[in-house]
Amino acid sequence: MGHWLYRNVVEPGKLPLLLALTAFVVTFAVTRLVTRMIRAGRGPFRDVETGGVHVHHVVPGVVLTVAGGFGAVASGDHGFGAWAAAVVFGVGAGLVLDEFALILHLADVYWSEAGRRSVEVVVITAALAGLLLAGFLPFGVDGLDQDDQEGRGAVAVTVVLHFLLALVTLAKGKARLAVFGLVVPLVALVGAVRLARPGSPWDRRLYRSRPRTRARAERRARRHDRRWAGRTRRAQDWIGGRPDDGEAG
Repeated sequence: MGHWLYRNVVEPGKLPLLLALTAFVVTFAVTRLVTRMIRAGRGPFRDVETGGVHVHHVVPGVVLTVAGGFGAVASGDHGFGAWAAAVVFGVGAGLVLDEFALILHLADVYWSEAGRRSVEVVVITAALAGLLLAGFLPFGVDGLDQDDQEGRGAVAVTVVLHFLLALVTLAKGKARLAVFGLVVPLVALVGAVRLARPGSPWDRRLYRSRPRTRARAERRARRHDRRWAGRTRRAQDWIGGRPDDGEAG
């Protein structure tokens, strides 16, 4: 276990990622705690306003993300500079993605139903960063042995096939699986071979003349949604707070 930690986490190449991920998760957790206290009218925290304008925390988040990104480029891969830049970048990314829904809708939807998208994006981002930290690489190239890595043709074929599987998964309306499939080949394969979601580009184009297949896909989607939709919403409420369409954030 100690050897695995040293090889995969503590080594200089992975430490900045570990620091950035830790800062990202902690920043998101603290930000949600503070905003929930503001929403409830508890504690000393208040919304930041200047000149009658509500300054959302995405604003300092963008500044910190840019500063951390340029700092990482300027400092190289090792040393205190790289570690500090990783922390700054993680803090900035946490602030930005906590208001991802605001950027997407160009409206203050923080406590609305649409604001759930921010929590979803944060969870997916943290999970992907965790996979990278554990040693997974995009397109599954890390799964090749030494001989395959030395053959450019094998690498190219692996990358193309993996990308196509992820693209098919996305076309079938399974965006989450497509994203995770970029770093875990098995996930992309499962998403590509299973039935498409109703209303997806794959469904509209290829199931149009296959009513039985479309009916099977709709039944499967209903069963999946009944099983997981409620659990997903409860998890999002626990992480980010229950939406309230009647209250601005």
